[in-house]
Amino acid sequence: MVNITSVWKDNSKQGSFPILDQDLTVDVAIIGGGITGITAAYLLAKQGKKVTVLEARAIGEGSTGFSTGNLYAIPGSEGLHTIEKKWGKEHARQVVESRAAAIDFIEARIQELNINCGFVHVPWCLFSEQGESASYIQKEREAVERAGLTTSDFIPFDIKPSVGFSIANQAQFNPLQYTVALAQHIQSDSCLIFEHTKMMSYEEGEPCTVITDRGKITATEVIMATHTPKGLYFVHSSMEPYREYAVAATLNDNYPPNGTYWDMISKQHYSIRTYDTAHGKVLMVLGEKHKVGTEEHNESRFRNLENFLRERFNVNSVVYSWAAQQYKPADGIPYIGKSSGSKKTYIATGFSADGLVYGTLAAIIISAEIIGNPNPWNKLYDASRITPIASAANYIKANASVTYELIKDYLFKENVDHFSEIKPTEGKIMEIKGQKCAVSRNRTGDLFIVSAVCPHMGCIVHWNSGEQSWDCPCHGSRFTTDGEVIEGPAISALAPIHHEPSKS
Repeated sequence: MVNITSVWKDNSKQGSFPILDQDLTVDVAIIGGGITGITAAYLLAKQGKKVTVLEARAIGEGSTGFSTGNLYAIPGSEGLHTIEKKWGKEHARQVVESRAAAIDFIEARIQELNINCGFVHVPWCLFSEQGESASYIQKEREAVERAGLTTSDFIPFDIKPSVGFSIANQAQFNPLQYTVALAQHIQSDSCLIFEHTKMMSYEEGEPCTVITDRGKITATEVIMATHTPKGLYFVHSSMEPYREYAVAATLNDNYPPNGTYWDMISKQHYSIRTYDTAHGKVLMVLGEKHKVGTEEHNESRFRNLENFLRERFNVNSVVYSWAAQQYKPADGIPYIGKSSGSKKTYIATGFSADGLVYGTLAAIIISAEIIGNPNPWNKLYDASRITPIASAANYIKANASVTYELIKDYLFKENVDHFSEIKPTEGKIMEIKGQKCAVSRNRTGDLFIVSAVCPHMGCIVHWNSGEQSWDCPCHGSRFTTDGEVIEGPAISALAPIHHEPSKS
């Protein structure tokens, strides 16, 4: 069993925000209190809008609190040359320009509000140790230079890459500390921020209505800042959900210099960086990406990352392990703006592994449109765009995968026949009275039984042993053992199932 603890959560001060206890009427309701939602609230409140932010957990402790804290102008997870191939050189240049502007915005807010979040400028480096992916790296360097950035030959630390380059003046920070501090600064009578308040339903109209488990919000416009929009369907067919893993370790000797190092192995990225925690310096690595819900025993992903560090550095011990979710857009660029067919609902999703930069950028673009001063990049990231050429291959792949999972999981034989076969920390699919059920036990042996049918679009959830959750392989919704939504597009929990003695 892996202890899932984000380095940021353990090294950040918690905010103090109330739980909603009344009905409210506002100009803009923002669902989600991560970097996207809090940045949008900052910008809108500054322009005189009455805003409320609703966060189901604690501010910043969703996707924002499980990132790696890296900020860079190029879309590292997608590859700039890939975007250039799909969209053209001018679009690629605009992507770099807009991302750089988002980083500048973050730095400006840190200086303006004197936020202590460890912000530092560092180089971003892409390299290969054994010459793997040399063609990819060369194409990326050429695309980066065409987009107006200056590159230099990679200066190695203890690892000797055979090919690589670096971009100076990128950045790192503690994203959770930044987001909480920004939220604390803007909290006021005209910018109300609520934690532990779940959206239960949403209806767009004149006005829009958000029903929570604590009260009703009436708003002129709504921003879905939940990493992937809740309850909407069209955009999810254009994205693939992935889990990616991270470990942070202490070393016995020298650490590499500050920087974001992307090591390419077999066309995968392993992101390496240091961070000064309250307990001393650590070296973290992020990687081992796979589609959500496709692996039960993902503890091996954490072990692989630990082995990666031990093979290259003198590791003392692993002190943090965590995982993060990302949504890969079909055409390589996020969906930011009004949702398809909507007049009052804005979405921000498809950030891949670049949520800190793209989340900030989404807030800038959406708030400008709401205020009535459209941003020059809103067309580039248009959430309702249709891009058949750029999207075709990934769109077909994503939806073929959904169809496969639906058919396979409704036809396959159940994992077990009796509750007694399920051991502590295990989860299995069982059939009870003709219904597929997700059955699990916690560490002390307590039994949990919920419906195995994801309420978003009816796929069957899969057990995630490493994180002790039920994960949907179709669109990435994730649930606790008792069925509560952790993340993803699902709004409703997995339905509880009454215990059936004959199965015990």
